[in-house]
Amino acid sequence: MYVHREPWKKLDKYRGKEFKGEWPTIPELFTIIAGEFPDNRCFSIYEPDNLFFTYSQAFKSIEDVSSYLAGKGVKRGVKVALTGKNSPEWTIAYLSILFAGGTVVPIDYQLKSEEITELFEFSDAEIFFIDSEKYDEIKPANGRIFKLSLSAEKPEYILNINKGKGSKGKVEKPLVDDLAAILYTSGTTGNQKGVMLTHKNLVSDCFLSQGHMELFSTDVFYALLPLHHSYTMLAVFIEALSVGAEIVFAKKLVVSQILKDLKQGKVTMFLAIPMLFNKMLKALMSGVKEKGIVLYGIIRALMYVSGFIKKTTGINPGKKMFGFLLKKLSLETNRICICGGGPLPASTFSMFNQLGIDFVQGYGLTETSPIVALNPIEHYKEASVGAVVPGADMKIFDPDDEGSGEIYIKGPMVMQGYYKNQEATKAAFTEDGWFKSGDVGYLDDENYLYLTGRKKSLIVTEGGKNVFPEEIEDHFQLDDEIEQVLVRGYVLDEKMKTEGIEVLIYPNEEALKKVFEKSGEKETLESTRKVFGRIVDRVNREVLPYKRISKLTILDEPMEMTTTKKIKRHKLSADN
Repeated sequence: MYVHREPWKKLDKYRGKEFKGEWPTIPELFTIIAGEFPDNRCFSIYEPDNLFFTYSQAFKSIEDVSSYLAGKGVKRGVKVALTGKNSPEWTIAYLSILFAGGTVVPIDYQLKSEEITELFEFSDAEIFFIDSEKYDEIKPANGRIFKLSLSAEKPEYILNINKGKGSKGKVEKPLVDDLAAILYTSGTTGNQKGVMLTHKNLVSDCFLSQGHMELFSTDVFYALLPLHHSYTMLAVFIEALSVGAEIVFAKKLVVSQILKDLKQGKVTMFLAIPMLFNKMLKALMSGVKEKGIVLYGIIRALMYVSGFIKKTTGINPGKKMFGFLLKKLSLETNRICICGGGPLPASTFSMFNQLGIDFVQGYGLTETSPIVALNPIEHYKEASVGAVVPGADMKIFDPDDEGSGEIYIKGPMVMQGYYKNQEATKAAFTEDGWFKSGDVGYLDDENYLYLTGRKKSLIVTEGGKNVFPEEIEDHFQLDDEIEQVLVRGYVLDEKMKTEGIEVLIYPNEEALKKVFEKSGEKETLESTRKVFGRIVDRVNREVLPYKRISKLTILDEPMEMTTTKKIKRHKLSADN
């Protein structure tokens, strides 16, 4: 039985001095760490230009910006929005908002400008930190906006604020139960829900998840995935700050640049999604295969032996044995790889561990801050998404004969609710306070969680993005040629556990007939497919890249519907 650590006990010496109660706020935590590790490197970026901050330098910038924000009216309860690529400026803006007592509203910079504007207005914010790409495009209809720039190319640049003549104000410190952030879940603007997380939610999850993973002030984290996502925000940004570690920021999701950053930054903690880890492993093993089948066979056999020794004895021979391979992936300085944000095949998990990398996966949701399960490197299980973290309670509701059921969660990391959406908040919880995850799984006798499926129709792509079918289906509503449409996930690769997006169409024969009469083309299976193929191409241009359809199925029979004219998704088989 695995016995977890208790890293939160290191807070005891500061309790009553730097903070009161069980958990500090994020500003209180950063103040403690900046005082303990003032000269440690805090934020680093190598592209396009080198920019570095020590903890003391970052603290000074945050003090300046938070004072400026206070002078602009930011205090407890005031929302300030933030959108942009990963950068030191992004994190300084985030922390400055919290230091001023405000609530930060991070918004996905990949959304269209009008969608970003709608979320800004919905959040009731009036101040907006914006990257150079969208700076000129964000123009709320109500005109209520004060822009600050995350880029030196635009006016009101965040790092020049203390050099300006703007008014400074006295900051109002937040309380631990105040809202720290409102995080929007994946989806189009109309369907997005703002998850409300307090300082207690985020800080407690940060330390409780460390019960399954030891972190050090000498660690270097790599912020590759967008910081507005709860996974990167907590597991990279806040976790690193909690121990005085360094964060290296990535500017683009390009393998050549990633390998360069990993090497240049001497990264020890690499967090990414299944798609990237699968690509890296596939490229590595393909390179070995090119050297000859005999060498490939020898290396695979040695990997198996290495993995067996690591799993059974705790001794890790792989790092020395396969150092020449790890160097090709720029992982020679790496200590731990963590995979989250989507389904991962057990073979990928196993092969990274065989190569000598401590490779683990975890599980969580934006609504749980997000981590609720994490595989300890000392006692990992390839098929599991991890052991339930200390402080979290988990139960399986209405389990089937094999023990699988919906995963219910309680704990200090569970959200306060959805912003301005009482109906959705009520639906997300049971009457006795359990959060309903919507995911299906089971627990073993050591409290390790195994996912077996997803409730309802949510599609999780290989890149870890949540896609709701209704968002894509809306784009087909004005096409006369379509009588019924349904979007769902389908298995791209059973072994790699990757999902694609499929659209099922039942044609409107009358409208389709008119199309062929107008074009003079004969109605055949091939010509019909071309008509709907053009519609799918149009929809794919309208949606974000990760929501694009990769499979088209034309049905001969209509799909079964309810009395309220909704398609019964659960009645469809994989062959339909």
